[in-house]
Amino acid sequence: WQEHSFPSCWQQAIIIPILKPGKEPSNPRNYRPIPLTSCLCKILEKMVNKRLIYYLETNKIFSPFQSGFRQGRSTVDNLLALETEIRNAFLRRQHTVAIFFDIEKAYDCSWRFGILRDLYECNLRGNLPIFIQNFLKLRKFRVKIGNELSDFFTQEEGVPQGSVLSVTLFARKINDILKQLPPSVKGFLYVGDLYISCTGDNMHFIERQLQLAVNKIRQWSSFNGFTFSTDKTSCILFCRKRRLHPEPEILLEGQLINVVNEIKFLGVTFDKKNSLSSPT
Repeated sequence: WQEHSFPSCWQQAIIIPILKPGKEPSNPRNYRPIPLTSCLCKILEKMVNKRLIYYLETNKIFSPFQSGFRQGRSTVDNLLALETEIRNAFLRRQHTVAIFFDIEKAYDCSWRFGILRDLYECNLRGNLPIFIQNFLKLRKFRVKIGNELSDFFTQEEGVPQGSVLSVTLFARKINDILKQLPPSVKGFLYVGDLYISCTGDNMHFIERQLQLAVNKIRQWSSFNGFTFSTDKTSCILFCRKRRLHPEPEILLEGQLINVVNEIKFLGVTFDKKNSLSSPT
């Protein structure tokens, strides 16, 4: 810590690919990478992570609308916020349109320089940012299938999978995306699970405001190295009189965002009539 050294063996990981349930095994994208790293390194990471979280929380760096892995916060905060907005809209005979974003390879694509820059801009100094810089650089991994080990690969960008420190660093990086939203659009994060919503009487106004928000989010994401999946990003219109209104048309990367009748968010399924299913 004092000498600013980080053992090279702690920068290495063995990746065990686990097939996702019900997926085709011939497609490499259908495997979830499970990293095995040094136990001693994990202990140190937890200690450093506590210091980092303490600094970020005491200096109020995190948005109040980021609920992921924060003391006194949980998925319930975001679920209740969405459910309350929908219920209030129904009481006022208004409409709520929500967009649920899917970030492609969120941890793998996190921009390391951007993470360090953000920490510097929030006045983090001393041994802590130096440790984080050494923690992120020169990361290597091997893939293990059965008893076979691949050669080492270098991870040029991103934060290490399976690290508690990576979660906090990613949450800090994605935090500023909420600052891009216009006043009429709400946004909530649970680490990288992002949704935005807009409520009103006029569907054209809602569409314009959400399109403006999506454009600003896309611009910020492009600058910071994140990409949203156009296939997995979804939009839903909450309205008890939906037949009277056309589906919202909002573009992401030049493609219409898919409008669905129900969406699973943080383990709870919402449908267009605001009927909730049991958490799964």
